[in-house]
Amino acid sequence: MLAEQIKSDLSEAMRAGERERVGALRLVLSELQKAAKEGSDDELAVLRRERKRRLEAEGAYRDAGREDLATAERAEAELIGSYLPAELSLEDLSALVAQALADTGASSPKDMGMAMKRAMELADGRADSKRVSELVRAALAG
Repeated sequence: MLAEQIKSDLSEAMRAGERERVGALRLVLSELQKAAKEGSDDELAVLRRERKRRLEAEGAYRDAGREDLATAERAEAELIGSYLPAELSLEDLSALVAQALADTGASSPKDMGMAMKRAMELADGRADSKRVSELVRAALAG
């Protein structure tokens, strides 16, 4: 379980006096526990959501000229990302999208939803939905 690994890492970070890491891990652990109470057992989805939030915050801080806060958000996003499975390469993801199109028989942009659903199932959390969407859209556009 990821929550157990994060608890262990949190203890290590506390002993080492790594304040920023402790804060980030506590926040992630809290989100995982909240999701578990709500009945969700998809820890990877929680981690992906939290990483996405950090990356969006990083962009907002950069736009506002707050490089210090942007850097902190980037560091948290990378920490969270270290608990996620490795992202698929572009070649692997393209092959996966082709498989999804073949499985669903999708052939036009109106089949986007059906193709996306299958592609995300095949990706199994190893690809960002934005990347998958771009590839599916390009494949369906011809």
